[in-house]
Amino acid sequence: MNRQHFLRYALGAATLALAGCAGPQVSDYAAEKPALDLRQFFNGRVDAQGLFQDRGGHIVKRFTVVMDCRWEGDEGVLDEHFSYSDGSTQRRVWHLTRLADGRYRGRADDVVGEAQGQVAGNALRWNYTLALPVDGSTYHVQFDDWMILMTPQTMLNRATMSKFGVRLGEVLLSFQKAQP
Repeated sequence: MNRQHFLRYALGAATLALAGCAGPQVSDYAAEKPALDLRQFFNGRVDAQGLFQDRGGHIVKRFTVVMDCRWEGDEGVLDEHFSYSDGSTQRRVWHLTRLADGRYRGRADDVVGEAQGQVAGNALRWNYTLALPVDGSTYHVQFDDWMILMTPQTMLNRATMSKFGVRLGEVLLSFQKAQP
């Protein structure tokens, strides 16, 4: 094999390897049911239980969340109250805006810039940067956040946290919509 053929082969193999790493897109779930309507699910009280695992899989922290959610047209507020297993608490208030084509944007005090998301079928994918306080310092970490509606009352959430492209860990949550 001459050098030119080898380079073409190597470039083709690298392209296939990178394409295999592309991962799922929210559009992959467009036909999945039940269809997720954020304004319907995140309206009223929603309770959640979750945990954070480091990149080695060790559970670092468990938590519960009580959410008070409301929408006026295409504008929503998700008022989250966290209680952690170490006794600490936290509050995050999301301000969401529904855009065209199943897209959403969101803001919160500890989100750097704006969160961008899209819904298709039963899935929502959020991407955002969070200002995360750790031991007296604040780190900007990226979240790739997937929510999947399982039933009209239950949604599962997995968020991968990374910095400079290095995976730091995952947040796993189960949301339960309160009965009216």
